[in-house]
Amino acid sequence: MALAAVHFLLKIPSAMSLRAPLRRSLQLCSPCYPVHASLSYEAIQHQYRPEVPEYFNFARDVLDRWTEVEKEGKKSKNPALWWVDGAGEEVRWSFEELGVLSRKVANVLSDACSLQQGDRVILILPRIPEWWLVNVACMRTGTVLIPGTQQLTAKDILHRLQKSKAKCIITDDSVAPAVDSVGAECQSLKFKLLVSEGHREGWLNFKDLLKNAPSDHQCVTTKCQDPMAIYFTSGTTGSPKMAEHSHSSYGIGLTVSGRYWLDLTSSDIFWNTSDTGWAKAAWSSIFSSWIQGACVFVHKMPQFNPSVVFESLSRFPITVFCSPPTAYRMFVQHKLSSYMFKSLRRCVSAGEPINPEVMQEWKAQTGLDIYEGYGQTETIIDENSNILPPGKEGDIAIRVKPTRSPFLFTCYADDPEKTEATIRGDFYVTGDRGIMDEEGYFWFVGRADDVINSAGYRIGPFEVESALVEHPAVVESAVVSSPDPIRGEVVKAFVVLTSDYASHDPEKVMKELQDHVKKVTAPYKYPRKMEFVQQLPKTVSGKIRRNELRQKEWRKD
Repeated sequence: MALAAVHFLLKIPSAMSLRAPLRRSLQLCSPCYPVHASLSYEAIQHQYRPEVPEYFNFARDVLDRWTEVEKEGKKSKNPALWWVDGAGEEVRWSFEELGVLSRKVANVLSDACSLQQGDRVILILPRIPEWWLVNVACMRTGTVLIPGTQQLTAKDILHRLQKSKAKCIITDDSVAPAVDSVGAECQSLKFKLLVSEGHREGWLNFKDLLKNAPSDHQCVTTKCQDPMAIYFTSGTTGSPKMAEHSHSSYGIGLTVSGRYWLDLTSSDIFWNTSDTGWAKAAWSSIFSSWIQGACVFVHKMPQFNPSVVFESLSRFPITVFCSPPTAYRMFVQHKLSSYMFKSLRRCVSAGEPINPEVMQEWKAQTGLDIYEGYGQTETIIDENSNILPPGKEGDIAIRVKPTRSPFLFTCYADDPEKTEATIRGDFYVTGDRGIMDEEGYFWFVGRADDVINSAGYRIGPFEVESALVEHPAVVESAVVSSPDPIRGEVVKAFVVLTSDYASHDPEKVMKELQDHVKKVTAPYKYPRKMEFVQQLPKTVSGKIRRNELRQKEWRKD
């Protein structure tokens, strides 16, 4: 089978079904290239043919080109970035203004911090405009950006600084004390930039430097496969690893996301609620949107608040909206009839499977489908790297030999052994399990380490969770394996109940939920164990940490 585009994302109407991804790529588009999200899969497959040039830099080859389109009057009046803080303050930058300011930041990095191409920069900021400026400035200077969430502890920051050997860190007042508490142990760290109105000993003030920096800057020459960014993995199976991405993997590879999944044009205003420490912020709030010339809308929103989301979708002319499944599960618990989303035409979700029941309820209240995204699928293989026939469960994988896709992450930086461990035969193994049906659709089963093997029956947690959430008693649930002396392991569900059921007899509720699951899915899949909890453990990006729950269960044994 031929090489796949990594980031192909499609609407999944009822369950986690995935059409086989594109086997060719699309030439880096003219900024005015039309969008055809309604095209059939076959038509998109024919159209999507990107060419990967030897040299590419997103800031120069995409953002600066949009500036020229603006100057020629060939683009809508939408800004490139529209930021609001919820208290009346707003920032609107055109592509030209984004270019000027990002060049000034590039000069801060090159001059005040003496950073060279290839040097690594850790960025830990909330949803503020400076985060976008630093992202673009790092592209212009060829420095390698390492984003992080503000929820990182001092220990987390120490690990990232030591592992990456970053020369510079950029953050704000809330994180600076944690950096100072570990900075002495980081020999590579030379410069600390503080994004603040105030000053701090040992730190350079970012805003002062930006104000005085010149706006002329010559973008460095970068090859497509030169490193552009590093994202630390979640560390669910060990210490976080550094996943390195090239200038082409996001800058060109995400063309398909912006054009066909998000269905963006330069007339759209797109809001993605992702935390800035999550790669999804880069995928959707920089690359997918700006490839299409769309306006990136940002709400500072320090704490996620459904009411703020509803009010913003009503007040601002947002046309496309993206949020994780956890958020949509929260949204449908509210009555949305009092809100009018007049401009909203498309809703998307990614990060983990979204329950069909949530999709149905969202559509019932808003009239809009949720287009679910999933990437990195190519084919399904067994443990010996043999491609499996339709109907057989296996590992979802991407062919990387003889040629590795330039849109796939490059490597685990500074760790060739762990990079090689992701390869089985000619394939990169994603860590997901799935089944391909007779029509070529992929059906997601679960993460390889999440699949439960009970008395020889293989059970994916997502199907059980989806069955549970259909019941009016359930807000959300997480399903994991639990040790059993007879079956080896059994299904256990951790369940968050709605307020209406919170005071009910737990034994009766459990029996009711078990019977419900037996009716809506195969009886052997029902949760033999159940625990009611106030909340589920989640990652920064809102994904349920099933590994944490699973480890808790197996430690009991």
